Amino acid sequence: MRRTGAGLRERPVLGLGIFTGHLRSAARFMYVALAVFSILMSPHKGSAAETIDFNRDIRPILSNHCFKCHGPGTQKGGLRLDSRDLAVRKKAIVPGKIGESLLIQKLTASDAERMPPKSASDRLSETQVAKLRAWIEQGASYSQHWAYVKPKAEPLPAISDKIWPKNPIDNFILARLDRVGLKPSPEAERTTLIRRLYLDLLGVLPSPSEVEEFQRESDAKPQAAYEALVDRVLASPHFGERHARHWLDMARYADSNGFTVDGARSMWPYRDWVIDSINRDMPFDQFTIEQLAGDLLPNASKQQLVATGFHRNTPLNEEGGTDAEQFRAERTVDRVNTTGAVWLGLTVGCAQCHDHKYDAFSQKDYYRLYAFFNAVSEPILRMGTPEQEKHIADLNAQLVKAKAVKFEGKGSSPEVLKLQKEIKAFDATIPASLIVRDYPRPTNVHERGDFLRKGEAVMAGTPSALPAFNAKPQAASRLDLARWLVSAENPLTPRVTVNRIWQQYFGKGLVETENDFGMQGRLPTHPELLDWLAAEFVRSGWAMKNMHKLIVMSAAYRQSSVARSDLREKDPNNLLLGRQNRLRVEAEIIRDSALTASGLLTRKIGGPGVYPPQPKEVFSFTQASKPWPESQGPDRYRRGMYTFIWRQSQHPLLTTFDAADAQVACTHRNRSNTPLQALHLANDPVFVEIADALGKRILKEGPTDEPGRIDFAFALCFSRKPESTEKERLLRYRENMKEIAPEKAWMLLSRVLLNLDEFITRE
Repeated sequence: MRRTGAGLRERPVLGLGIFTGHLRSAARFMYVALAVFSILMSPHKGSAAETIDFNRDIRPILSNHCFKCHGPGTQKGGLRLDSRDLAVRKKAIVPGKIGESLLIQKLTASDAERMPPKSASDRLSETQVAKLRAWIEQGASYSQHWAYVKPKAEPLPAISDKIWPKNPIDNFILARLDRVGLKPSPEAERTTLIRRLYLDLLGVLPSPSEVEEFQRESDAKPQAAYEALVDRVLASPHFGERHARHWLDMARYADSNGFTVDGARSMWPYRDWVIDSINRDMPFDQFTIEQLAGDLLPNASKQQLVATGFHRNTPLNEEGGTDAEQFRAERTVDRVNTTGAVWLGLTVGCAQCHDHKYDAFSQKDYYRLYAFFNAVSEPILRMGTPEQEKHIADLNAQLVKAKAVKFEGKGSSPEVLKLQKEIKAFDATIPASLIVRDYPRPTNVHERGDFLRKGEAVMAGTPSALPAFNAKPQAASRLDLARWLVSAENPLTPRVTVNRIWQQYFGKGLVETENDFGMQGRLPTHPELLDWLAAEFVRSGWAMKNMHKLIVMSAAYRQSSVARSDLREKDPNNLLLGRQNRLRVEAEIIRDSALTASGLLTRKIGGPGVYPPQPKEVFSFTQASKPWPESQGPDRYRRGMYTFIWRQSQHPLLTTFDAADAQVACTHRNRSNTPLQALHLANDPVFVEIADALGKRILKEGPTDEPGRIDFAFALCFSRKPESTEKERLLRYRENMKEIAPEKAWMLLSRVLLNLDEFITRE
């Protein structure tokens, strides 16, 4: 047990401690889930004296209970409740007159006549009906959906504490806490802060010397030392690797085609382009344009062509007997749905077969977006150097001459066969990348989503509910679409993007449904902060590193993650951010952290995916150490993001720890807790090998005394010193292991440390 700040934090010390913190949190979540929004969103009782806000109080009721039958996609009985004019015309709503409004009459009718019918939705509560009554009494005003309104930076709110805020983010966080009588948590310990920053920004652990340097600098100038640390990690080439992983999840990146054959493909140049672009701090608007339409830019460079690999990440079916047009249509659908999810945060795929039942998004709108990608062709771009291309050209010229020489025997001449073999072998060494180009095709609505049932012809365009698309439909291209997505008038892209960046640092976005900013999505917990961040993102020229720095420099980010009883009572899910969240790190980062602590990590950046081999022998815990196989040399210890990703058979670590499946865009990874995770870290030969290397590193680089070695092991794994009770337990464990397996005692102790909840958790 360790006392920190205002609360207590428990850490498992021995055994399979992977779940201890997380299962406790999961149980608490189940207990409070039903109460969260009644506490946080301060629901109104619905009295006429209160001002009813349509977006906050009324739209969620109509969307959840009414729009399925009386919304944009379906209007049973000719009634449409998402439009005020149409609802008033049908007298469903008579502004100011509750008794004459058919909506209230139907909601309060006898059971047989009451709406919604039990088969369609849950019945409304008395509180919800009271809200609707008050709303009609106040004039039944409608307002545009909050996410479709252009964000603007509001003045900073008044707050109770002028000292706590480090930047404008904190004013919004503190103002929200003030409203419910809560205070923010104190700043985390310096060792926690540097470990948190390294895991969040780089995905690796800090070295003991880096921790000591930060502590020394903080003694003199804590704020300056922290900012200097942030600047150093943002400038690290590993920053691009860490945040490329988030983007590659949304890009559904994999190194194979998928389906039954699941053949290998060359996508790694696109992955490296993402890493390099993030490291160079390419503005997000340009980052968007090059991925969606780099091939359409004037004098497009080879790297801009590589960027279009974003939409070559779709699965590809290579099975015999398939309908090529069917799977081309399915890949086009995937491109539309992915674009809608990644940039607009909307469930556009719901309109593939019919008008969207909740959002003002028609099936025709869907196929107008489809038309942008219906023109896509799928070539391969050779990535050879000028010297390589010249050599292959020379070989081909020789082959032409050899074929021109008459050969009397059967088949090809030995010279031709030799050259063909040489060309094939050399060509395999030249990297290639999958890209897109334009091949114009007419587009029709697919009736009920069936590509064989062509309906109305459509031209490329954007959803009518969103800001106008200025390009002429006859000439509209993916480049026009990309520019529209990042135009100053588009209200969704900046909000969706900063919300996902926020999610990386707090575990969930300010809008918890990060993939749905539509009518069914959650309301922002801090709407003014979300709009301020979105407006600042655009104002700064879409600078991504600026947004990352702004968030991690805030006092909100630097808070302790220690649980507090007052927060548990008033804000059990920490939606108001009165403390930082403890987050289990992603699958790849678990392995990267273990490789960092053990000293095995190979920090090479980029290049083709690698196949880290499993050890050839079962490791014995009671026999003398044997050298681990060195096949592939240092490549076996590269970061997890370079592991070759097979769509149909991912590495076990990735599946066990909730990695994206690469089939569709993944905008947020789950964080599950299962027994397999503890067993994986304890028994997977890869982690046993890493524990062996960590034990050897402790003996080689640590002090000569055993208590000092325990200190060194904690510095490597947790960036802190052990508490006295932790050290005593580990020393006793070490003594016991010396009797059982004297040559493996430090490896076994290292295996314990790597399996602790604290090791795989960012606090």
